[in-house]
Amino acid sequence: MTETATDTNRAQEDILEPELRIVDPHHHLWDLRALIPAFPEPRHRFLETLVPVAHYTFDQFHDEVANSGHNVVATVFMECSAFYNGAYGEALKPVGEVEFVNGVAAQSASGLYGDLRLCAGIVGHADLARGAAAGEVLDALRAAAPKRFRGIRHAAAWDADPEVLGPPFHAPEGLYRDAKFREGFAELAKRDMTFDAWILEPQIPDVIDLARACPDTPICLDHCGTPLGNASYEGRLEERFDVWAKNIRDLAKCENVMVKLGGLAMHNCAMPAKGPAAGCGSGELARLWRPYIETCIEAFGPSRAMFESNYPVDRWGASYPVLWNAFKRITADASADEKAALYADNAARFYGIADVIG
Repeated sequence: MTETATDTNRAQEDILEPELRIVDPHHHLWDLRALIPAFPEPRHRFLETLVPVAHYTFDQFHDEVANSGHNVVATVFMECSAFYNGAYGEALKPVGEVEFVNGVAAQSASGLYGDLRLCAGIVGHADLARGAAAGEVLDALRAAAPKRFRGIRHAAAWDADPEVLGPPFHAPEGLYRDAKFREGFAELAKRDMTFDAWILEPQIPDVIDLARACPDTPICLDHCGTPLGNASYEGRLEERFDVWAKNIRDLAKCENVMVKLGGLAMHNCAMPAKGPAAGCGSGELARLWRPYIETCIEAFGPSRAMFESNYPVDRWGASYPVLWNAFKRITADASADEKAALYADNAARFYGIADVIG
């Protein structure tokens, strides 16, 4: 294997707590090589961060994880609009993504590549804004991977400043409060499916409102709620921290919500401010991320939080070995039971893959 930024950074750091079991509950697989060139120059910065990982499927991710030095035992795939099948029609085309990932999971489960179980759980996408008609898509997604499909993510990330995300990624404003969306969301509880919420920090109140209105649906807030430090938010992380923290504490009062601890190496968060693979050590990353991660753990408790890699998006700011080292530095004083919950057990329980990891 050729040397990568991951190999170089790993050589610079010893792996902390290499025996600690990890379930990585949030990563993507995709092939963007045909998509990225279609966007006009100059491309938005977020698209530029994806160029080095435009092709990121089983081989790339498996090598990254298996050679990290960390004890990752299983992962959960998170939808990313990859490998859609247009032949199924507009509503059902996300089924193609789940079919693809289920094949990757079967490849990993064959045992030919070791004990690591990639994509043991699968989170797909259905357009809940279709209302009750989304139920048909949910059923088709489950049928495509009956042993692994767990739920959906319908991202609602939006900001008045289009430069925060870039044009391809903006959802409609106020999506989670929309009546038709709520009608589709109700279909999840009928099928015991989970929901992942990706929003930006100013939108956390939208997730609070959704969680209170739909207490029977398990919700996971992705990426600590995505604190913002880019575009019109540049230099404002400290200014907005107290607002973010209050919203996190209010959301944690909703017992049906969990939080993912990660996503902070995205360029949107500016922690670090430069990439790709900025070369920051785990000590520096831990310093940047500690206020957010510790606030989330204090608010939700160690039984309703889970660490995530958000790979390959977070590869922009941290190699896979260094990313997990940073997390382990932050939880150095946690008990063995708390670490087991935060790094593996909570994710396995939420996504129903406890039988996979034993």
